[in-house]
Amino acid sequence: MISVKDLTYSYGKDKQALHGLNFTVEDGEIFGFLGPNGSGKSTTQKILTGILKGHGGVVSLFGKDIRHSDSQELCRKIGVLFEFPYLYANLSALDNLHYFSSFYPKEQLRDAEELLDKLEFKRDFLKKPVSSYSKGMRQRVSMARALISNPRLLFLDEPTSGLDPAGAVLFRRIIEEERQKGTTVFLTTHNMLDADLLCDRVAFLSDGKIAALDTPGNLKEQNSGHSIRIACLCQGRREERTIEAEELKNGISFAYDEVISIHSQEPTLEDIFIRYTGRRLS
Repeated sequence: MISVKDLTYSYGKDKQALHGLNFTVEDGEIFGFLGPNGSGKSTTQKILTGILKGHGGVVSLFGKDIRHSDSQELCRKIGVLFEFPYLYANLSALDNLHYFSSFYPKEQLRDAEELLDKLEFKRDFLKKPVSSYSKGMRQRVSMARALISNPRLLFLDEPTSGLDPAGAVLFRRIIEEERQKGTTVFLTTHNMLDADLLCDRVAFLSDGKIAALDTPGNLKEQNSGHSIRIACLCQGRREERTIEAEELKNGISFAYDEVISIHSQEPTLEDIFIRYTGRRLS
């Protein structure tokens, strides 16, 4: 679906943003592109979506070099959720969606009201101007805008930004439903929980270079200390012990009356990101 070879980009002399990126995204995959501000995430997404021109290397979408692709045909196949809602503030949710729908063939479109219902948008705000919406409501309209054309390839930039926990769970479910339909998702985010729960693979970007690329599970296993934390009761007192995973083969070696919990001490994705890049995500 996406093939990137030796991708470079410079904003001018001594301002090179990307330093030879190489990665692929398979059909139906949710691919996470993670990095702190200034790492090159937005630059990469703008190149992939055709907004930014003048890159070095080769970028192919749907098997075609984007330099030689018909831009209108390409735009009809992709949906984009920008980090900051791109909506007309004086128009309502429905008016915005009907306007953006006008750029696509009618047979390709989803029903705007049904889509907003799916996103749990408040129906009494359907015809009120966007300027009166909360950030979470604007995010719902922006997601509807990205999905309205039934895209084969979906670019999502911070999709759960501005949402409460229930809204974030809803968005993650909808993203997974899109993948089950065969949609490919390119996800850029600071949110490690989103990446861990959704992504088949993640790439860690730092200073315009890919520092690591693998499945979240593999990255955790490769960077794990393989230790186990055991909480137990012993003679009426709560105790915690850390042992090596290998030790469990022979059972728990210390005295206890009752095991309360057993947890692996694997690192989080953010822990791993810091190990590879020396920087936090935000």
